[in-house]
Amino acid sequence: MFSLENITNTTHTWLNQTFSPTLALLTEFLIVGVLVIGLFAVLGLVLVFMERKVSAVMQIRLGPNRVGPMGIFQTLADTLKLVMKEGLTPNGADKFLFNLAPFVVMITAMLILAPIAFAKGFQMWDINIGVLYVSAISSISVIGILMAGWASNNKYSLLGAMRSGAQIVSYELSAGLAVLSIVILSGSLSISDIIASQQNGWWIFKGHIPAIIAFVIFIIAVTAETNRAPFDLAEAESELTAGFHTEYSGMKFALFFLAEYVNIFIVCAIGATLFFGGWMPFHIGSWTAFNNIMDYIPSSIWFFGKTFFLIFLIMWFRWTFPRLRIDQLLNLEWKYLLPISMFNLLLMTFVAIMGWYF
Repeated sequence: MFSLENITNTTHTWLNQTFSPTLALLTEFLIVGVLVIGLFAVLGLVLVFMERKVSAVMQIRLGPNRVGPMGIFQTLADTLKLVMKEGLTPNGADKFLFNLAPFVVMITAMLILAPIAFAKGFQMWDINIGVLYVSAISSISVIGILMAGWASNNKYSLLGAMRSGAQIVSYELSAGLAVLSIVILSGSLSISDIIASQQNGWWIFKGHIPAIIAFVIFIIAVTAETNRAPFDLAEAESELTAGFHTEYSGMKFALFFLAEYVNIFIVCAIGATLFFGGWMPFHIGSWTAFNNIMDYIPSSIWFFGKTFFLIFLIMWFRWTFPRLRIDQLLNLEWKYLLPISMFNLLLMTFVAIMGWYF
């Protein structure tokens, strides 16, 4: 199978031969940082354009079609506009926390990327508790949102932030239980081990009905966690003007906007890794000839293909379902998703103990 491991190993060896160990490590950190920032910039442009085109198809219209061929430079023009706009801070705002909040949200998104395997042998940090690390770090983003709402000195911002806090904390439970289902099947918290356990088939197929239930719950929960419609109560434009980032403008608003789309990519990458094998090609048991053919497709294409399929699914939700009320949103979690998740986790544990999976 085509692997990017040779590139990373060659770079690591050359840096260690050229510089001292400390300087080589710092250079590697710098390279990784630049690549992550570059990835964020590209993802922001691509996903906003994709969102507009998907919504246009859903509503039988063209979408962006003027700036550049097929409107591909529209998001670039929007980015330029945000960069040039003046960043204002309200008089009554807590200036330090107001300016810090978008960076907290953005840095959290950057930290979550660390254990994700983008291709075979292409992973920033193969930590043995990767799933726990992702679950723990992702919880920090709600602090940035609450900070933004409170520091803005605006009742709409505060209300949006409080809604977002209640929503994220609630749906984290169901998402976490869905993730635990796959951890039980694979027997490891390491991202690389979970991917390796799907060499003879993805868990969405090998795990039977409990794995499918876990996947459905995971997709619903992460859609709510990322404040996406129909769960976008935190920034409901028709009710709260723009929710917790009402008072933000210029680059600070752009950071919130970018973080939302990056978070969509991250949760879909995690979903693709846990349920669809991440970069692992589609293998069927001992079908050697079929599996060898699948191995010809580069692992990075498998990873990004699965991830963007899940992103399309979440975008499909936005342009299909109407927005829920806040009481309906919390009822869905506490009365339905959480009990189903707990029962499904017990069922998955029983299936794993009995060995009733492929």
